[in-house]
Amino acid sequence: MGVFVRIRGWLECDDRQLAQVKEIVAAENPDRTYSGGWGFPARQYNWTSWVFFGADMREQAVDCFLEQLRLVARIPASDDDNDRIIGLFLVSHEITGMSEWQVRDGAVVIGSVNGAYQYLGE
Repeated sequence: MGVFVRIRGWLECDDRQLAQVKEIVAAENPDRTYSGGWGFPARQYNWTSWVFFGADMREQAVDCFLEQLRLVARIPASDDDNDRIIGLFLVSHEITGMSEWQVRDGAVVIGSVNGAYQYLGE
């Protein structure tokens, strides 16, 4: 049956970066990834664009998703504010437990989570 991993989270970006995120997601082979887990609100408000992701995936697909997320994290700032894409993903592995993936500073930083989020992994 295999081991499953639940990944859920969001990204914050501007409208130009959002267009690049959509290109990266669309470029993935849908048979190889869980690209259907991405959600792009039909209408964005004010200056922050939002992207959401949620999926229960087989463990062997996690590396492909993480590489896709790293591509997204490397998207450069597109305005004078020099704001990069930021985000947070909570990852619940059936065997190894929960971790936190922070999208910041052009990378995905993986760390442990504090007890406040443990209810999401139960």
